[in-house]
Amino acid sequence: MKACILASGSKGNITYIETKNHRILLDMGKNKKYIVDALKLIDVNPSSIDIVLISHLHTDHISALETFIKKYKPTVCMPKEMFLNLDSLSNYEHIKIYEDEINLEDLKIYALKSSHDAIDSRNFIFEEEGYSLVQITDTGYIKSKYFKLLRNREIYFLESNHDIEMLMHGPYPDWLKRRVLSDEGHLSNQAAGFYLSKLIGENTKKVYLMHLSEVNNNEEVALKTVKDTLKEYKVDFEDIKCAKQDVISEVINL
Repeated sequence: MKACILASGSKGNITYIETKNHRILLDMGKNKKYIVDALKLIDVNPSSIDIVLISHLHTDHISALETFIKKYKPTVCMPKEMFLNLDSLSNYEHIKIYEDEINLEDLKIYALKSSHDAIDSRNFIFEEEGYSLVQITDTGYIKSKYFKLLRNREIYFLESNHDIEMLMHGPYPDWLKRRVLSDEGHLSNQAAGFYLSKLIGENTKKVYLMHLSEVNNNEEVALKTVKDTLKEYKVDFEDIKCAKQDVISEVINL
């Protein structure tokens, strides 16, 4: 399995995942040109993308979906309720509807229900040949019933959206602050550290913090808060980085 974060933030989110038999894009924020150029930087032909997964229907996760699939014709996987609320796909032929799991030859994908103000929003676990990757973003909290399934995975791409103090004293209007902090909003740096303390195990190799707010967070604050929180819970783990809005990550090989 290979993975690379192509973009992460309020202006667009895209993750590339490659397995033995599949090349997948998780979310399609930004625009088609950005996606095509980013894929070429990691030597991936856009026409080889055969699966597109959508976590939810907010613009920063689907802005390039219609133009990309029109040109490259991948299979789009999403739950029924999400599909029924996306008119642009009503006549698209390559749709795979799932409930909670997707099985694709060598690859198993768990689609976990997240807590976000979007229709049937999802987070994902990818499993292939004993290796796994978790991506959790755009959720107000992580449901405890998923902890057992999420624990001790090799790679975590986990939302660390905001610093609570920066948010509360920042320029957002009160209604937007309440939305971000709500159970249907986004994970704070403190929450990210807490959840990682519950999930990181002996198999865990790397963590990327995702969806950092440009207004209410920064890399230095996010990393310090998450690492300090891990130390409070007696978890010793250092390989933590921040995903960026317009710069692709390293290509992670499992």
